Amino acid sequence: MLLGGFDIVVIVLVVFVILVLFAGIKTVPQGYRYTIERFGRYTRTLEPGLNLITPFIERVGARMNVMEQVLNVPTQEVITKDNASVSADAVSFYQVLNAAQAAYQVSNLENAILNLTMTNIRSVMGSMDLDELLSNRDAINDRLLRVVDEAVQPWGIKVTRVEIKDIQPPRDLVDAMARQMKAEREKRAQVLEAEGSRNAQILRAEGAKQSAILQAEGQREAAFRNAEARERLAEAEAKATKMVSEAIAAGDIHAINYFVAQKYTDALASIGSAPNSKIVMMPMEASSILGSLGGIGAIAREVFGEGNNPPPPPRPRADPARSTPSVGPAPVNPFNPNPER
Repeated sequence: MLLGGFDIVVIVLVVFVILVLFAGIKTVPQGYRYTIERFGRYTRTLEPGLNLITPFIERVGARMNVMEQVLNVPTQEVITKDNASVSADAVSFYQVLNAAQAAYQVSNLENAILNLTMTNIRSVMGSMDLDELLSNRDAINDRLLRVVDEAVQPWGIKVTRVEIKDIQPPRDLVDAMARQMKAEREKRAQVLEAEGSRNAQILRAEGAKQSAILQAEGQREAAFRNAEARERLAEAEAKATKMVSEAIAAGDIHAINYFVAQKYTDALASIGSAPNSKIVMMPMEASSILGSLGGIGAIAREVFGEGNNPPPPPRPRADPARSTPSVGPAPVNPFNPNPER
């Protein structure tokens, strides 16, 4: 089948329309922005989704990624304020806020941000001492973020974060810092040990003081108790003496005998328990003790009015040491007037 001229024209027109449609329809993915140029001049920015442009007149200029991106800053040498050389690397996070400014205000955006960050790292870290540099990393990050973000604002860029990843001092400097840290820790250990010893001595002194106080209080209480006991004993002794005196005044012979016998036995117990006594001479016959008590009773009767009845003369007693009786009468025992008892 042969096609006529009209059919060919129709086919050409259909193909042309399809090509125009494909050229005028633009699909923008999420997270990107497309700039549109008309005869080389920026006109507008396409948002994500389906967009139409004028074919053959307008074209896509730049495809900008508006998601937050990471930029690694390579390691570089930095001279600190106290002339110490350190190596530092960092990482930078940025985001395109204005696609047109990012596309037409700066050429090679990533390279520009990278060089700007490196330059400010040298400036910020070079104005600090080594000790301050190693201990104030957060302050360095804040200063870098503020400076770099202010510099990239005309480019439609927002720097969200700048972080120093690592700072490497020279090896000899690291060794010197390690020795310094060791010396500092040893000094702290000695100080803590001295403080602990001082506190221990203070606590021991406080304990000794409290012990002495309690011991003195105990001695005082014991002395008070002993004095009170002696006072009670003296009162009891006085009371007993008073009662015996009243009994003697009343002529109670049994009370006199009991009192004298008790004192006699106490005296014998004291003599027998004395440490310097080796030989004790004492009567062993019970009749002698009873005779002594009877003699004392007779003396008491004479004192308290019973002297009108004189005691009978003592009965002569045989001397076991001699075979013949004695010529004269036996001597009178004043403590045993009644030998028959």
